[in-house]
Amino acid sequence: MNSNKRRQIFEILAQTNPEPETELNYRSTFELMVAVVLSAQATDVSVNIATAKLFKVANTPEAIIKLGSNKLKQYIKNIGLYNTKADNLIKLCRQLLEKHAGNVPDDRESLQALPGVGRKTANVILNTAFGQPTIAVDTHIFRVSNRTGIAPGKNVIEVEKKLIKFIDNEFKSNAHHWLLLHGRYICKARNPRCDACAISALCEYSSKNL
Repeated sequence: MNSNKRRQIFEILAQTNPEPETELNYRSTFELMVAVVLSAQATDVSVNIATAKLFKVANTPEAIIKLGSNKLKQYIKNIGLYNTKADNLIKLCRQLLEKHAGNVPDDRESLQALPGVGRKTANVILNTAFGQPTIAVDTHIFRVSNRTGIAPGKNVIEVEKKLIKFIDNEFKSNAHHWLLLHGRYICKARNPRCDACAISALCEYSSKNL
């Protein structure tokens, strides 16, 4: 795919959704971090159900530590891998207090040093909370990037590097959410809605459902 076609795609995505946002519910950077950590291998819907109750009783590092692992698990047991996630969140909160005065750091190295925070989670936080032009490649973005031809790659790191390289700077801040939402609702894994796709004419997918 050439640069002109890529630019047209993101111009259309920008016109369709000028201010894309995450579908995770949060009111602070710390709540966002918790929600993103919980969202690994889970749906945003299931995370929002859990955090709606959790954040009413514990939405700071101190409060979650005080809650303790066993009680925390009761709030998030509807989420996949909740046992491991609860233990990681307790450790994460302790590190935030010990090393960052309870604040969520705004650099990749510090974020990825926290328990339960990998590259994808760090990218989401850097982009959504701090406005940095990072792109977290999840299954939706990986699929859309390969299927459309925007940034084909064999793994998430390769796709991420190509997206950062190929996408014009003016679109980078919102690219993560545009591609994620497009993959979630239009460019679905099994039955892509090509007939309802705003970028179908520019997409290089060879098996379009038109």
